[in-house]
Amino acid sequence: MPLRDLVHLYRSQADNFGEPVALFAFGLTKAETERLFSGFDEDYHISRFFQFSESAGEKYSINGVPATHVSIDAEIQSIL
Repeated sequence: MPLRDLVHLYRSQADNFGEPVALFAFGLTKAETERLFSGFDEDYHISRFFQFSESAGEKYSINGVPATHVSIDAEIQSIL
């Protein structure tokens, strides 16, 4: 999934940038979610806009770190 599409999907779930969205809300399988977000997390120019957190909910492994939610900073729009 291209970054632009991921950000659009995030915005359909979050009222504002910076709000945590459960990773399961992206509608992907667990393997697809882990692969997609791990890939973006490996790219410094993209990962600095992503904030992963762990709370209640299904846990995913993003580059070996457990996470349940992601928030995306508004500044990501500068690279879209």
